[in-house]
Amino acid sequence: MNYFTTLGFYWLAQSAGDAAEETAEQTKEIVSKITTGKLAQGIFILVTAYLVLKTLDKLIIWLSERIAKEWRLRVKQFLPFLRMVVLTISTVILMNLFLNLSKENILAVTGTVAVALGFAFKDYASSIIAGIVGLFESPYGVGDRVKIGEHYGEVISYGLRAVKIQTPDDNTITIPHNKIWTEAVSNANAGALEAQVVTKFYFAHEIDVNLVRKILYRVAQTSKYTALKLPIIVVMEEKPWGSVFKLKCYPLDARDEFVYKTDLTSRAKRAFTKHQLVYPRIFELEDMEIGKF
Repeated sequence: MNYFTTLGFYWLAQSAGDAAEETAEQTKEIVSKITTGKLAQGIFILVTAYLVLKTLDKLIIWLSERIAKEWRLRVKQFLPFLRMVVLTISTVILMNLFLNLSKENILAVTGTVAVALGFAFKDYASSIIAGIVGLFESPYGVGDRVKIGEHYGEVISYGLRAVKIQTPDDNTITIPHNKIWTEAVSNANAGALEAQVVTKFYFAHEIDVNLVRKILYRVAQTSKYTALKLPIIVVMEEKPWGSVFKLKCYPLDARDEFVYKTDLTSRAKRAFTKHQLVYPRIFELEDMEIGKF
């Protein structure tokens, strides 16, 4: 090994040592001195933030259920914003407590956190970003009845990382916000109190079409759940095995979707029986595999 090679290795080693010392010095500059008092304050801030979030959840839900129905969803949809404010304030206080936040240090911390999140918590960071985007684009909000992928239900919670929906079977499903990048989101009411309900009825080809339409309009107009200010529509579709009628109307409250559909179906069937309307024949349904239509 000649002199120049030895000199090169020495220079590299010296540079690496200087870089390590510089990094250590920057770390000391960024992180302030950690004391028992600061740790106690940090724990107190975390506990306080947690309690505030839980209190906000209970308070907003309690308040929304006791005010006029027209304002219920608007009050619930204010909850994600309040949660974001509490989390942001808590994060800023903790950073001021444990870090020396000069302009240069803020840039250094931001870069380090971004790299760490990018590699270690890619999906988590994606969900958080999607949740923030969702606050402005509003694909769904608390109180909305949505379908995300295969799951359908009412949005009961809008968190930083995920949304929780309650299904008609009373199951609670947690769905990460980043699903809005890849999944279609169907929103039945989009912040409104009413959501259209579609009820299907099946008949043989020889039934009296006008009579069926008249019965369905009457059933919807006389239901105690119907929002009469919104349109009531009956559409018909022909199938090889019979005729399909779709009654499209709106309940006063989207929560009554399934109770409303049951009320419409039971009252309509009584009228159909009274007029002896003919349903599709069993052998035709089996032959045509009605489940595929």
